[in-house]
Amino acid sequence: MTEQKATGRSAAADDGRRGARGRPRRVSMADVAQRAGVSAQTVSRVSNGDGAVVEATRQKVLDAMKELGYRPNSAARALKRGDFRAIGVIIGGLSSTGNVRTLDAVTGSASRAGYAVTLIPLDAPTQDNVKGAFTRLDELAVDAAVLIMEVHLLDAVALTLPPHVKVVVVDSDATGRFPVVDTDQRQGARSAVRHLLGLGHETVWHVAGPEESFAAGRRAEAWEAALREEGCPVPPVLRGDWAPESGYEAGLRLADEESCTAVFVANDQMALGVLRAFHDRGVRVPEDVSVVGFDDIPEAASFIPPLTTVHQDFAEVGALCVDAVLRELAGETVTGVRLVATTLKERASTAPPPGEDRTTR
Repeated sequence: MTEQKATGRSAAADDGRRGARGRPRRVSMADVAQRAGVSAQTVSRVSNGDGAVVEATRQKVLDAMKELGYRPNSAARALKRGDFRAIGVIIGGLSSTGNVRTLDAVTGSASRAGYAVTLIPLDAPTQDNVKGAFTRLDELAVDAAVLIMEVHLLDAVALTLPPHVKVVVVDSDATGRFPVVDTDQRQGARSAVRHLLGLGHETVWHVAGPEESFAAGRRAEAWEAALREEGCPVPPVLRGDWAPESGYEAGLRLADEESCTAVFVANDQMALGVLRAFHDRGVRVPEDVSVVGFDDIPEAASFIPPLTTVHQDFAEVGALCVDAVLRELAGETVTGVRLVATTLKERASTAPPPGEDRTTR
């Protein structure tokens, strides 16, 4: 008889946790409080990690949560605290190697800081799409946003930001409105040009990225400035779209330039295309023409020949983005541009020009 009563009480308790149609009802804070024999306010404090709760009481509440299968409403808690522990990332394209590696670095740094990442990709980097992405920020549970856009858009867009969302920009035209983190594009391009001139080349040709790219523009400007500073002739720019195919087309044109003994390519993907074009035309690298890339993608050391290239520290860029976000969320005023230095990785794709003494390498 006692066993039947106990079973009846269990069934009644179970029925009490079901809705009108017999579906399981979400366990509430009041249910936990009743099971633990404490107030709902105490349960709330335990849910929010309040250290003022006595350890024995806290353990009783945790045991009751586990027994009842209670899951705190994280969104409600975030609204109450005023933070969501989440960062939105608006990214202007997932086809770019630099964008993807920067995204990976931001995600990793955010995770280590205890923040989730909400990704907002742009199908096409247009002004309307950027406006729409900023509008979505107001609908999402995020505390801050990192913008990864290599095109010139922010200056022309009237952005309306939710008042609580902090913004950090990577590699774009923030024009002083937001803190910026970027690779030192100019320093990297200069190091590539100076390396080639130092080997004895009279000038350096350039395969640039797309005109709308902020990074491509800075690299091209630094390439030209470095040549002019040394009194070297400035060849016409060949332009690609970051993809190997455009590098291949540029490489075919360069193979017909008898005066071309050195090429600085704005990224490693296009450099791969240049190398293939030279191979197809019988131009030897580095015996006939030296080639330098930019990015230092993981595959660069496995190109034939292994590619001399400018190394970008994407991990540091990601870490500085998250650091700036956290400082803003802590109430600091973060302004200006933080640049991450590059490193030239010398490999087998560069050498003195034909006829020079190659033992000096």
